[in-house]
Amino acid sequence: MDLELRHLKTVRAIAEAGSLTRAATALGLAQPALSAQLKRIERALGGPLFERSRDGVRATALGDLVLERARVVLPAVCELQEEAVRFAREGASGYRLGGTHGPLLGGLVDRLARTEEEAQVTTYTSWSEREVAGGVVAGRLDFALVGVCGESSPPEAGRLAWTEVARDPVYVMLATGHPLASRAHVELAELASEDWTDVPGDGCFGDCFAAACVRAGFTPARVYETDTASCVHLVQVGRAVGLCRATFPATPGIVTRPLSGAPLLWRHLLGWHPEGRAAGRAPAVLAHARSAHEEALSRSAGRTGAAA
Repeated sequence: MDLELRHLKTVRAIAEAGSLTRAATALGLAQPALSAQLKRIERALGGPLFERSRDGVRATALGDLVLERARVVLPAVCELQEEAVRFAREGASGYRLGGTHGPLLGGLVDRLARTEEEAQVTTYTSWSEREVAGGVVAGRLDFALVGVCGESSPPEAGRLAWTEVARDPVYVMLATGHPLASRAHVELAELASEDWTDVPGDGCFGDCFAAACVRAGFTPARVYETDTASCVHLVQVGRAVGLCRATFPATPGIVTRPLSGAPLLWRHLLGWHPEGRAAGRAPAVLAHARSAHEEALSRSAGRTGAAA
């Protein structure tokens, strides 16, 4: 067994507690489990680290040596972690953006590149809003551009500052030849017999959609959860209808229409760490994100379809 930092922390906890019982309580372990772990550590280090008695435990000479090194190594590693996070948040210039897939992130990158030509702009995309928010918490990203359903709370709400960029009704994607494609609005109940397609995510949108369908009097027969390109293809060939944001770009073979009464809402949010290196630039980034949203709406399939 290779020695790990957690093993040094265990040895230190036993020495500080003075007994295996108290150390097990402090570590949240059962005493037999802690005893077994200590035996494995002692085998790895070549001898006993503690002398056991009815009064508790006392470090052996080997134990004193290990504890002496642990008092140096553990604080040093902790300091390294803190310095790495601090450097990630404060060290380099530029913008590190994280987001879920969609035209709004691309629009934000474009506006930052246009207004700050010398600034480096990098992006990280994921289907997981929680993963993107976690990157900001850890200092790997400066801003998170994600969406949530209705009034749902964003991920890491207690650790990040979140501001609404915009809110839109959720649209339905239809093939241009669909019987409802010529309508300005579509009732959700009119789609009761359809198969559906949507992109994955770890928010509550799927639950919100299911609840909206129940209120409309039906349960979706089938939902194909897949990537954006596959969703588009399934709609184009008439295999399914899909859900999309109002900013969904104009796409051949597809029209998008708002659902009557807006049974589903989508809130675009920008998040950042209040103590992050880019926190002071948040108002400017928020303004760019809102402008990017307006630009995306002007180019959207729904706006184009309505004009047609």
